[in-house]
Amino acid sequence: MVDGDTDEVSRRLGPGWYPDPFDEAPLRWWDGTKWEAAASGNAPAAPPVRYAADRRPLPPGTPVYTSWVWLVVLLPLLSTIVSLATLGEVTRSLAAFAHPGAANLALLMSPGYLLASLLGWLVYALSIVFSWLDHRTLARRGVDDPFHWAWSFLAWPVYTIGRAVIVRRVAGGRGSGVLWATIAVMVLSVAAGIAATLILSAAMLQTTHQLPGAGA
Repeated sequence: MVDGDTDEVSRRLGPGWYPDPFDEAPLRWWDGTKWEAAASGNAPAAPPVRYAADRRPLPPGTPVYTSWVWLVVLLPLLSTIVSLATLGEVTRSLAAFAHPGAANLALLMSPGYLLASLLGWLVYALSIVFSWLDHRTLARRGVDDPFHWAWSFLAWPVYTIGRAVIVRRVAGGRGSGVLWATIAVMVLSVAAGIAATLILSAAMLQTTHQLPGAGA
């Protein structure tokens, strides 16, 4: 045995491995009353440090999809479909500007335009609510610190993409379906938006040529 009249002894430390007061090894065993001869060569390996930012892996078989996240991803398609379906009515409202005495608010007051606008705001609000419900469900299933639902205030793809990244990290690569579905919906929405813009631009150009005095 090796005894040492040191500060560690005077503090009456509990049994364990501590820095060697004799500087003969990194660690030495203190049995609660005296220093043992056993030095760091006999010490057990230190457990790996787990930082607070790390997330525990999900148990195999834990569901990584929820009905809420699919609603967040797919609801914007409904808004896109309605916008395309009412496009004809919007173009007819544009044509009304070419006639003398037509109301200047013909476009803004058209049922198609109002329906598409109201539906767009409704989808935005529902995407926030469904993102919160999805976030809560993931937390209940054991996901540490899921991607925060408040990112959906910026745009729904911000939440779904961030969610997919976190879920894939803790679920061994599972959960990519949300990411690919998000990309597909965004591509379809952009394509529909480009088509609608071209149609509306053509209608506006035609209306401009029909305005009184346009050919003068």
